[in-house]
Amino acid sequence: MDYTAQTPDEFIDELKKRLSGNPGCGVSHYNLGTAYVAKGRLIEAEAEFLQAVECSPSLAEGYVQLGGLAMNKGDLDGCLEWNEKACRARPLFAVPFGNIGFVHLQRGDVDKAEKSLRRAVKIDPKYVQALGTLGSAMFMKGDVAAAEHFSVKALEIEPMFGPALNNLALVAMEQNDFVKAREFLDRARETGFDPHPGMVREIEEGLAKGQ
Repeated sequence: MDYTAQTPDEFIDELKKRLSGNPGCGVSHYNLGTAYVAKGRLIEAEAEFLQAVECSPSLAEGYVQLGGLAMNKGDLDGCLEWNEKACRARPLFAVPFGNIGFVHLQRGDVDKAEKSLRRAVKIDPKYVQALGTLGSAMFMKGDVAAAEHFSVKALEIEPMFGPALNNLALVAMEQNDFVKAREFLDRARETGFDPHPGMVREIEEGLAKGQ
């Protein structure tokens, strides 16, 4: 499907024209939704994504987008539900499994998080966000070696992935290597990652003790 638009606003206008002639095109509704997201027009984006999945129930990306909008509103239940629908629509799509794992981790259900995240990286071994989140989950389970393994795997794909660098800082702290912990945390900050103040304080205290 070729487009002639040169700007985001022209792209929105072009999609609206296409939908006026073919209102049942789920892909066009989806594309319009993503264009609205890019403009920060989230209410309109949600309406388009809802239309997209109504017109094309197998459009897993639409459910994922709705899950993202739910997460943006702090609605973990909604985020989980939409991503579960995405998994049913396309069982070999890694992204919703990664999102489900993230929601479970936010709720403190590490076992469910691990299961979903492992499914995500099995489908897509280069899914950086899922690898990093799986590293976090394994650290929360107390499996430091696994936390390090998955975080390193994430960084092999994306060397500037802040959450994985933060995980490795936590691993170093667990090993009482606060020099290495600060190195990883400094690298994480360079990516724009904002570490937990308590973690920063603990590293500084460890360094002050000469650890």
